[in-house]
Parts: sequence; structure tokens; C-alpha cells
Amino acid sequence: MLNPKSHTMKTNMKTLLLIPFFALLLFSSCQDEVTEITPTEESEALTAESELTGLMFSTSIMDGSADNIIDNASCTSVKLPITVKVNGVEIIIDSREDFKVIEAIFNQFEDDDDKLEIIFPITIILSDHEEIVLNNREELEALIEDCRGENEEDDDIECIDFQYPISFSVFNTDFQIIDVITIENDRELYKFLKRVKNAEVIASLNFPITLEYADGTTVEVNNNEELARTIKEAKDVCDEDDDNDYGDDDFTKERLDEYLMSCPWLVYEFKRDNQDNTEQYIEYVLNFKEDNVVVMHARGGDLLTGTWSTRVTDRGALIKLEFDNLVDFTLEWFVYDLEPGKIKLYQSGGNRIILKKNCDIVTDITKERIENFLQECLWRIARLNIEGVDNEKEYIGTPFKFYEDNVVKLRVNGELLQGTYEIGVRNAGYILQITLDGRPELKLEWLITFLENDLIKLANANNQMILMRHCPDDDEDIDYIADVLTNGEWEVALYEDQNANETENYNGYVVGFNEDGMLFAEGNGNDFRGSWLAYRNNGLYLGLNFRTQDEPFSELKHRWKIKEITPNRIELKDYNSNGEIERILVLEKR
Repeated sequence: MLNPKSHTMKTNMKTLLLIPFFALLLFSSCQDEVTEITPTEESEALTAESELTGLMFSTSIMDGSADNIIDNASCTSVKLPITVKVNGVEIIIDSREDFKVIEAIFNQFEDDDDKLEIIFPITIILSDHEEIVLNNREELEALIEDCRGENEEDDDIECIDFQYPISFSVFNTDFQIIDVITIENDRELYKFLKRVKNAEVIASLNFPITLEYADGTTVEVNNNEELARTIKEAKDVCDEDDDNDYGDDDFTKERLDEYLMSCPWLVYEFKRDNQDNTEQYIEYVLNFKEDNVVVMHARGGDLLTGTWSTRVTDRGALIKLEFDNLVDFTLEWFVYDLEPGKIKLYQSGGNRIILKKNCDIVTDITKERIENFLQECLWRIARLNIEGVDNEKEYIGTPFKFYEDNVVKLRVNGELLQGTYEIGVRNAGYILQITLDGRPELKLEWLITFLENDLIKLANANNQMILMRHCPDDDEDIDYIADVLTNGEWEVALYEDQNANETENYNGYVVGFNEDGMLFAEGNGNDFRGSWLAYRNNGLYLGLNFRTQDEPFSELKHRWKIKEITPNRIELKDYNSNGEIERILVLEKR
């Protein structure tokens, strides 16, 4: 009998991408990421004159504003690398980061004439993503004449972008699917939508899709109506930065002040007098308040109060910070660069601060607030470093549960180990004291150094621990994964390590997942027990935890990224730091 929940879950999945068998025949190349092909009504097809087609088309237009400091045109972009002379200094520009070098040279002196000379020939990318070669300045000037001026309204939508890949179902005149087109970038989307606008194809988007706002946040949409509304609402909510300097450092004082006060700011990098003090100040938090008071939250919970002010000059915006007891920050800083969610400050003499915006961080910490956070959900141990040795792998699949009566439970192999916890106050700040028999590495007094909605960082002496919130009851995808895993027994259909196929090591074994978090593998005279946990962390993961002596299953002890899941098959992958696949594990229903 089919499990009704499993049968209907395909239409509810928001992150897992399930692929029907016929779609495999339609893809022109192998894809790591696959897309669910949803049945589409004729009314959902894109048409040449529809509002949605126009909105998507405008979003796919090439935005040429990033390099205006070079070409003075927002409708064109210079293809890198190129060579330029900036105030007589010849430099090679081979990345967007080098645009900052140009501006730094321009800003070096207030009373000089800033000149940029391009060494021709160069290749220019037009708004329709076509490329042409220009041989001299006169040809570039002719192109610039066809562009609109600084900060004038144009056709491209820059405040929201698609996260790729996305796919379209292509239909014949009887509205039957004849192809599936996968789009990897704006250029491909522009070309495909041009065919739609020319009535060359009938197509519809395969949902869900994700869009990214200019500030780095994302939104998921599930149908044409949501998509059109989202693009329209976002199209004018950011500064498109269509002026001819580099970066969005041309805020008015009012906009800069509002931006600073919008959320807390984390110190990400800090240099003073050419000394790198990042380790000392990383994750310090700056709160800019309306009355020109700035509050610095140190990692240990200490609060330092100072003042802040801003001004805008011909050379750009400046932020002045003054603290009685924090000399390193007390300086008037130039706003070197403003990016979505990030501010870079500098001053001559080797002074530099990078701040990252974090609206989730909790600055008004109280004992009651910490207790409420802990009791809201489960917490998994994402990192546990004791005296320089990483121990977090021992806690894969074993989350904490904190209760109101100061009881804490740790789920291990499907069983709950019970202990106690207490939130205390010390001179250094708030502490979390955990007592669990048989777990000496946890039985420590942990100083809470960082607190946000989904993450708690703790430290003492030479030890660090990071807890990540896990709320499975609020996540349909996690619920679906658990339902699939616990509904039957599984076999290892493939285990590939560094391109070596080791599947035969698991022949004769049956793998099972119990609802209480116990993981078992039985066969060949062995009966292994472990823990499992499905969770979300910038994607969906499955943690598998067998003991070291439980060979060959100890090889599978890892936090695996879930790449595909159906009621009868689950594909897991392990990636290295370069994003390359190191291992593949496939489980299939018996």
C-alpha cells in the first residue's frame, strides 16, 4: 500500500529536486542538479506579449554598470582582461576586484586630474550579451553615445536575479512536452526568451525557482503569478549604481545613515597601522543607533559605548567612530566599498575594516533569552574542538534537547542520555554549564561568545563548540526525508571513493533508519548500531554515524549532502573544499 504522504509529497518539496523517468530522456547532458517537471496548463505558458515574459527578459539583460569607472556606460561591459593606464600607472585589470585599484589611485590625491587610458583593442559585451571588438577610443565613444546617461532610467532590472540553473518545458502545438531546456546564466535566458518573444517556441517555467535580491537574500517562487509579482516588487528597491565611479559608495548621508542603522554589523576583518588584528576583533558587533551612539558588543558579552557620525565629500563618504576605551576603532574611516550586506572602510597608514551585515544576530542577550532559544528546538553539534582536536564527528546524528526544568538530553543511537544544564553569569559574560555522565568533553563551563537565531558559539580556554538550531517539525522537506528513510529497509547500491568502486564491501547488508534516530546495518553475521539525522544547512544533509570499529560502515560516518531522493532511492555526495565530488553513496529500497 502506498504511503499517502510519500505519494503526494512531490508537489510539496521546496528544495529536493525529484526527476521523473521521462525527463531523463530529454536532458541533453548529465546534470548534478535535476529539476522536477511539473504538469503545466496552457494558461501557464509564456507568451510573446505577456507581462511575465517582459519582466524576465528585462532581468536577463546584461548589466554593464559594474565597470563604469572604465567605460562610462551602463549598457556595455568591458571583457576582461584589459590593460589601462591610471594617472600614468599601467595596470592589468583581470577581475572586478581590480576596479577598486583604479578608484584607490583616483582617490590618492584630492587636487590631481584623474585620467584613465584604455589600451586598445578591447572586446565589449553589449546589453544583449553579444560581443564586439573595438579598435580605438572613437569606436567606444560612439557606443557610449547610444547609452543613456548616468543614473537615467533604463530597461534592465538589476535589483533581483535568477539563481541558476532553471529549466523550461517546451511544448508542441498540442501542448505536449517535446523538450526540456536547462538555462545556466543570463545570456542563455536572454537568448531563449528572445525566441519566446518572437513566437518561435511555446514554453513554461519548471517551478520552484529561487531569485536573489541585491542584498544577497533569496526568495522562492512556485508559479507564474508569484514570479511576476516578486520581480515587479523588487525592480526599484535598490540603487542600480549606474554612475561612472566604482562601487556603491555614492550614498547620500541620509541613505548611508539609514543603511548603518538597519541591522547589526559584524567585524569580519580588521587592520590598524598595518597590523592584522582580525583575530582579536572578529565577530565583534557594532550597533549604530539613531542618537549617534554606537554600541560595540565584544565576544565575551562586554559592551563598549561610543559615538558615530557620517559626512559625504567629493572623495566619497566617511564614517567617524570614537570610543574612550577602544582606540583601534577610533578614527575617521573612508567608505572604500559598499556591497550588498558588506561595508569596507579604510584610512591611510594601513587601516582597514570589513563589516558584514547580520540582521539575525542577538545583541540584547539576557539569561531568559538564551534559555528560550535553547528550549525552542533541537541543537546539533556542528563543531567541537577540544585542545586542538576536532571531536564533532563523534556527534553526527546526536542532537541536544534542552528542557525548561534544566534537563538536557542527548540522543545517541536512538536512546536519550540525560543530564543537566544551567545558564550562569560570569565577569566575562553568560555561560552554559552542561553535565552529562560519560561525556567529559561536554562537561565544561562554556562561555557564550556569539548568539543568533540559528547558531550559538561557545568557548573556554582552548576549546570551541558551535551549536546549530534544528527544527524538523517546521520543515516539510526534512519531514519527507524522514518519512522515506523510515519506510522500509535499504541496501548500498553504490559506494564510490575517489573514483574507486567499493560497493562490494557492503554486499549482504541491510540498512535501516528508525524514527527515534537509531541507524542499523545487519548482515554477514554483524549487527551494527549508530545514529542518523536529516537536517538543513544551506542545503539538505543526512548525517550517518557508525562507530570506528564497525567496518566497513565506519567509512560512511559523515555529513552527506542529499542530491536526490525518491521513495526508493537516495543519492548522497561528499564534496571537498574546492567543491569537487570525493565520494558518492547511493541507497536503494530493498
